[in-house]
Amino acid sequence: MLTTHALILAMILFCTGLVGLLVRRNILYMLLSIEVMLNAASLAFIAAGSRWAQPDGQVMFMFILTLAAAEVSVALGIVLQISYRFNTLDADAISEMKG
Repeated sequence: MLTTHALILAMILFCTGLVGLLVRRNILYMLLSIEVMLNAASLAFIAAGSRWAQPDGQVMFMFILTLAAAEVSVALGIVLQISYRFNTLDADAISEMKG
């Protein structure tokens, strides 16, 4: 029963992140939505690992945590460069880049 609730919560979080990614045009909000989706996947792995009493879910959580940290560091560097060059974080305005 607890696993079902955790997986439902993970599904709700993932859908919330997906809707935020598709609806928002600000790059920072898009990055936050991706982080919410990664956290939902982490929760699903931990719930599944707990259900079968295996440490695999916790190992995958550590991989996802490492991936999220690397993604944030690279993405924030890119966001700072975009903000400096275009003076906006609107994805529609930036999509017309040339080069």
